[in-house]
Amino acid sequence: MLTRLTLGTSARVLLLLAVTLGVCFGQAADDHSAKLIVQYGRVSALLDSGQRALFVGDSVRPQQLIVTGPDGYAQFQVADGSTFEVFASSKVLFREHVGNFTDLLNVIIGHVKVYIQHLNGQPNPNNVDSPTAVISVRGTVFEVVVEDDEGTTYVSVDEGLVSVRNHTAPGDAVYLQPGESVRVFRNQPLAVRTIDKGSIFRAILRAAEEAVYQIVLRPSSGGLGGGGTTIPTVGTASGDTGKGGTTTTTAPGAPSAPSAPSAPGAPGAP
Repeated sequence: MLTRLTLGTSARVLLLLAVTLGVCFGQAADDHSAKLIVQYGRVSALLDSGQRALFVGDSVRPQQLIVTGPDGYAQFQVADGSTFEVFASSKVLFREHVGNFTDLLNVIIGHVKVYIQHLNGQPNPNNVDSPTAVISVRGTVFEVVVEDDEGTTYVSVDEGLVSVRNHTAPGDAVYLQPGESVRVFRNQPLAVRTIDKGSIFRAILRAAEEAVYQIVLRPSSGGLGGGGTTIPTVGTASGDTGKGGTTTTTAPGAPSAPSAPSAPGAPGAP
């Protein structure tokens, strides 16, 4: 009788443990998802079963590809309060490496802006990858533009300190402070002298972002989640401008600005 009771109790304990672990794993998966909080135009997630349209309130899970159309814009939030914006005509892989949740994004093509929150005043390590660069941060505001099929990557910092390393070439990382930027080319080593402190391209990015916010937030758009208007994007780099280790101040073509009045401020960053 004692043996049967012990076995029965053990079975119930194991079942309870399994259920608890299942709930915990489910919560952990939710904790590492990203929730769509602002959406305009065509935004979707690429799944094994195909492409699924995303709307405000939807979530993407690790290893899902976020795709925006030429009229698309999305802002996502993760569990720690950090947010990231995905601009038009972009493809971004969310949390590519399951089990290493400091790897936030892999930008395949296009333009993202990331706002990393400090955790109780402590550093909050996160990485953003591109075909050529690894961008490492501990709580900051920065943006990444992958400009072409070669993976040419432009990184610019608004707040905090960002380290940028070219994983296609030997050499140390460079560190960017607010107002600084760098362009990373495939198989081209980085050097401190490649850091740009007054890029025209940076100004073009700001103009493109303000134009996007104007379109997304203007009353005539029908509110968040509208669409149908082509979102301004930053042009791709042409030729070999800036290659060979020189300062990269030459900007691609400026985006076409909408005819609406001046833009309001960007959506609230955390």
